[in-house]
Amino acid sequence: MEMTEENEINLASGIAAFESRLFSTAAPMLRPLADDGNAQAQYRMAIMSQNGLGMVANELAAYKYMRGAAESGYDLAQHGLGFMYLEGECAAKEGAKAAEWFRKAAEQGLVGSMTTLAMMYEEGNGVQKDTDEAKRWYKKAGFDEFA
Repeated sequence: MEMTEENEINLASGIAAFESRLFSTAAPMLRPLADDGNAQAQYRMAIMSQNGLGMVANELAAYKYMRGAAESGYDLAQHGLGFMYLEGECAAKEGAKAAEWFRKAAEQGLVGSMTTLAMMYEEGNGVQKDTDEAKRWYKKAGFDEFA
């Protein structure tokens, strides 16, 4: 998606409205950008759609936007999609898919994903229980007391 000056302004304004919790203002600015494939807009539309912020909650739209942003490589969306699969929210509960998406975000440096992945290995949730792998991810996340 080519970002015109107008799209850049709408994205910045939409994100500012989202961050200010002005969801009914953010949604109309971000929706066209999300529908055109902008990962930052998709991620925020997913959050609003999932939680009914500024719109009627829509799990299908939330999943579609989150998955689109995650597939674009947006780390926060990869983490968010991981949680959708982990908790069975907006998607079927599938631990293996959750671990796959947490790993993608963790490999980009997202500490929350590293920690969640470590817990999954520690518990054998969606992955084969592996204490060494759990310790490795905890250590990568900065939790040296687990290593």
